[in-house]
Amino acid sequence: MSDIKAIDKEYVANTYARFPVQLVRGKGSLLWDDEGKEYIDLGSGIAVNAFGIADDEWRAAVTAQLGELQHASNLYYTGPCALLAEQLCLRTGMKKVFFANSGAEANEGAIKAARKYAAEKKGADHFTIVTLRNSFHGRTITALAATGQDHYHKLFQPLTPGFVHAEANNFDDLKALALENKAAAVMIECVQGEGGVLPLEADFVRRIAELCAQEDILLIVDEVQTGNGRTGALYAYMNFGVMPDIVSTAKGLGGGLPLGAVLLGEKVRDTFGPGDHGSTFGGNPVCCAGALNVLGRIDDALLASVREKSDYIFSALTGAPGVESVSGMGLMIGVKTVKPAAEVVARCRENGVLCLTAKDRVRLLPALNIPTELLEKAVAVIRAACE
Repeated sequence: MSDIKAIDKEYVANTYARFPVQLVRGKGSLLWDDEGKEYIDLGSGIAVNAFGIADDEWRAAVTAQLGELQHASNLYYTGPCALLAEQLCLRTGMKKVFFANSGAEANEGAIKAARKYAAEKKGADHFTIVTLRNSFHGRTITALAATGQDHYHKLFQPLTPGFVHAEANNFDDLKALALENKAAAVMIECVQGEGGVLPLEADFVRRIAELCAQEDILLIVDEVQTGNGRTGALYAYMNFGVMPDIVSTAKGLGGGLPLGAVLLGEKVRDTFGPGDHGSTFGGNPVCCAGALNVLGRIDDALLASVREKSDYIFSALTGAPGVESVSGMGLMIGVKTVKPAAEVVARCRENGVLCLTAKDRVRLLPALNIPTELLEKAVAVIRAACE
């Protein structure tokens, strides 16, 4: 067998600090490496594999579509694209959907829609997007400008202009920035994922929604990581009792295939016209077939199960030896440990559990349907690694 790690080091761009593991196969919430070692997966491809690895129903849906039409371009109608858009709108109350390939692209689409709406409604000087410090919205130049973390910006100047960053949970700061800068939109993550798995305060989110409604400023909610059942609701904003004007999502929607979506509410349902935006692969029939299967299985029973498993993790880890705090929502959890997070993750990996990090926290993003017995076994490994 070829030395994959050596080939990767030689030929793949050095943008990832990979863990020293070569994964070769998996099933559900179990993975195996090239040496046959078994792992419990608490990362699900960074919240992508909603129903785990090689899920039978998802695989059947994708395979069936592969045998019919793998790609057509958006010059033609295709069934999976239209049916997925319909389901997303019916499940959320949004009105139109633009399909992209990733979270960053979905956020770019959301930003374009907001700026076009504001320019047409208020004038060309209403283009600023207010985001939050410690946010993360993607790595393309404009999504990077939206991201409220300076260390991501340093080597890539000049970034796209027109973004200002407010302090999270400081409504007065956000309001002042929005009004002073003639904001087109406010863009938030209800749980700041890459920023440390930190939920926003419910009152802060509600006050933002009220401000946006009063001032005709669009509310964009970035649901790239929080969406598609991850937080115990179909989309995280549903936990806060607000209705966005635009929602971006990706990751778990495709269940393992690249798919992003921009959900457009009533105000902006017709903002995009032919030629205003586009994507060669957006709405790909195979990706959409997989997403239809995923979305159709995120029902009340599954969401209740997500919340129950979340409660178990919080209960088992809060106050455990070596654990300072636990944050997050649903099966999107950050664990602040006394030991460095990377050290805890390494110990877990050695003992057959794959976790992630987010800032100074151990991050847990298991499949939505992870079996309880595997979750309990994995949490025991995490507790031991923290001691």
